[in-house]
Amino acid sequence: MTGTQKWTATAIVAFALALAGIGLYLSFEHVADFAFTELRFGSLGKGQLFAVGVDVGIMVMIAVDLLMAWLKRPISWIRYPVWLLTAATVVLNAASGAPEGSWKVLDYVAAGAHGVVPVLFIMVVELGRTAIDRVVRPEQEERESIPWLRWILAPAATARIFRRMRLWGVGSYPEMIRRDQQLIAYEQWLKRKYRGDISRASEDELLPMRMAPYGYTVDQALAMPDEQEQAAQERKEEAERRRLDAETRSEVAQAESTAERLRAKGKVEMVQAEVDGQTGQARAHAKAQVSAAERAAELEREALDSAVVAEARAREAEAERKEAQEREAKAEADLRAAELEHQAAEKRKEAEEADRVAAAEAQAVDTRTIAEAREVAAEANRRAAETEQAAAETRRATAETNRRKAEEERLEKVALADAARAEEDASESERAAAETRQAAAEIERRAVEAEDVAKLKPRERAVRRVARMILAAGGEADRLPLADIQHELAVTSPGTASEYRQEAVELLAGGYRPEQ
Repeated sequence: MTGTQKWTATAIVAFALALAGIGLYLSFEHVADFAFTELRFGSLGKGQLFAVGVDVGIMVMIAVDLLMAWLKRPISWIRYPVWLLTAATVVLNAASGAPEGSWKVLDYVAAGAHGVVPVLFIMVVELGRTAIDRVVRPEQEERESIPWLRWILAPAATARIFRRMRLWGVGSYPEMIRRDQQLIAYEQWLKRKYRGDISRASEDELLPMRMAPYGYTVDQALAMPDEQEQAAQERKEEAERRRLDAETRSEVAQAESTAERLRAKGKVEMVQAEVDGQTGQARAHAKAQVSAAERAAELEREALDSAVVAEARAREAEAERKEAQEREAKAEADLRAAELEHQAAEKRKEAEEADRVAAAEAQAVDTRTIAEAREVAAEANRRAAETEQAAAETRRATAETNRRKAEEERLEKVALADAARAEEDASESERAAAETRQAAAEIERRAVEAEDVAKLKPRERAVRRVARMILAAGGEADRLPLADIQHELAVTSPGTASEYRQEAVELLAGGYRPEQ
């Protein structure tokens, strides 16, 4: 503000304060007398206190209203109690000037004159509040009020417009008028489109009329379906994006957890391998000593058991061979009996043929009946001979079958005897191998004792153990698999087994022998 503007504002404030003082003085006198004489306050002092209370209350609320507007924190509802109290003051001032009898024209003028100063004071306060508000908040949009003439010409429609402006924050009266005009024009267009029957319009086409009470323009209402669909699509995309983000975070967390678990497991396995590598060697040597002795005793026991079993099987095979020979001799005897029976049947057949010839020669002598009886008897004899011959043939076939079966049993016995001899040979070989292993175990034991006396370290013991395994494999290191070394020494790493084998080769090249 310039200097002139500041002086002008100071003068306005001074005159406003003077007006406030005049109004308070006049209101105080009139209200106090009226309260004492008409409102039954009992004494003039109580009437004065009532007047002071009303005026001080009005001034306090006006001061608070102006202060909060100056601080850019206006309290909108505080103006209404001020207006109410001021209206009460105006009524009390006007009543104090009312005549006791009938009213005249000057009486109305006098009553109105008593309320002029309070109304003027309120108008000055509202003007000051609005001025302060515009100074401290110049960016606030100015509201364009509805013309008073419209209130007079169309009070109901104007009231609806005023309500919509206040409810939905439309500060411009021309803007509100433009919205109504657009809505009316759109409604007329729908009537023309559907020939006066708007009910045939779709839900989307009726949106402007339905949404107008809620502050929507025609364009905003028509654009609402598209905007809602777009918003729904955006919400769907946002939900899908959040879901994918959550899945990605879950997968990343799971992968990190898996990687951490694998790293921890790898560390544990490394430590376990080191511990196994250090402690497994001593355990392997002790285990090798015990298992060597146990294995030697087991091999000896198995060798003895195998020898006894082989001998029993040989005796059983011999008994079965003799039994087969007896069955074969019996089958041959049956075969000879069958042949004799066959020869007897042949002779009987020849005798019958001779009888038939004789009967034919005596046919001329015998009567016809006797001849026929003899012929029938001869035929019966012939059939009996054929039946006996078939039985003899069957017995011969049975004897042949028994003979073949006996031959097969004999061959089977021979095979069993050969198997028994093979088992006996295998038992002998196994006994020899057991003795060899026992000797190797003895050598191993002496080597272990020598290592104990020499107080060798676990690694030196393991190298010597591998050297003895190489000698047992023929003296060639390549013929000893690393897997055997891992099994014997209880190591998990093939690299460690390879190192043991290489050191064992060097040890053998240096002249190491288990007997030394």
